[in-house]
Amino acid sequence: MPGPPSLSHRALALQPSLTLAISARAKALQQQGVDVCSLSAGEPDFGTPEFIVEATIQALRDGITRYGPAAGDPELRAAIAQKLSLENNIPTQTDQVLVTNGGKQAIYNLFQVLLNPGDEVIIPAPYWLSYPEIVRLAGGKPVTVPSSASDGFGLDLNLIEQSITPATKLLVLNSPGNPTGRVLDLRELQALAELVRRHPNLMVMSDEIYEYLLEDGESHHSFAAVAPDLRQRCFVVNGFAKGWAMTGWRLGYLSGDSTVIKAAAALQSQSTSNVCSFAQRGALAALQGSRDCVREMAASYNTRRADLCHGLQQMEGITLVPPRGAFYAFPRLPDAITDSLAFCERALEEEGLAIVPGGAFGDDRCVRLSCAVSRETISEGLSRFQRLLTRP
Repeated sequence: MPGPPSLSHRALALQPSLTLAISARAKALQQQGVDVCSLSAGEPDFGTPEFIVEATIQALRDGITRYGPAAGDPELRAAIAQKLSLENNIPTQTDQVLVTNGGKQAIYNLFQVLLNPGDEVIIPAPYWLSYPEIVRLAGGKPVTVPSSASDGFGLDLNLIEQSITPATKLLVLNSPGNPTGRVLDLRELQALAELVRRHPNLMVMSDEIYEYLLEDGESHHSFAAVAPDLRQRCFVVNGFAKGWAMTGWRLGYLSGDSTVIKAAAALQSQSTSNVCSFAQRGALAALQGSRDCVREMAASYNTRRADLCHGLQQMEGITLVPPRGAFYAFPRLPDAITDSLAFCERALEEEGLAIVPGGAFGDDRCVRLSCAVSRETISEGLSRFQRLLTRP
């Protein structure tokens, strides 16, 4: 009997998302009756605000259920352009916006239309785990530039510049960052802009999906606003998942040079076509409505982030760079622990604690813990984490 169909080289080389795999395993154990405490979540634990839900239901009632333009609902594209222009100080026209199935598709589309085989993409580490895989899917080569907890996960501009070669096409920025929660300040972005100016063929992708989730006193600065002269070389990725608790809606967007956006829209027309028509009306309502709900959720994350950080900072051997945004902490494990995956497997097996190994994000000495859960869950998770650390 013949074996299963052979897979392509591309499929064989692809690594599945470890965060999704761990969350799925934790949920499966819970369904089996296992007492699992999960701090692995990469999504808000709030429901989508009711006014967004109601606008979407109304769109269904109004018959907004047919195919739409591949680039997105024109009214939503215009609203996103207005948001970028007024809120982020990035002058944007409607033809510079593509609505995508989540921020991940925005990144995928961008890399597909910009990268040729062998083109290099510089990714500062720690990084969101999907960046390197999406680069590889486009035929590119991810080039990671390390940082560490000992230097506050700061961007090393000298290392970044030393990593630039004739094959370098893109630099990836992510602020507030996943997994570290680090926020790039104005001074750092200005220095990065000077670096980019020295390399006229270098483009920048700025992933700003966590822009609203900031610690009190922090400010979000968009790279394209800090360096308006580089707008043609800068692409903004954002969406509705984190700020409005809409992860399952799959609503993101890409903004940048209109020629690139047109190419990305053509690619999307041959893959997924338009984003769900009535869901886009929900996104429009989000942009046109009050931001009070966003601020309330962000305030709740701030309280829970403080709980998580306070608990971690009391633990012997743990080094923590306090996160200033997003909803994660990324502590460095004690020196004796050098394999984050093995540590996380032990955590799940011995303590029923689901956390994510730092190796998935480019730093095997750390783990990622989420505060997008109740304060009670954070407290219980910290207790289990402490027990695991003290066990031989």
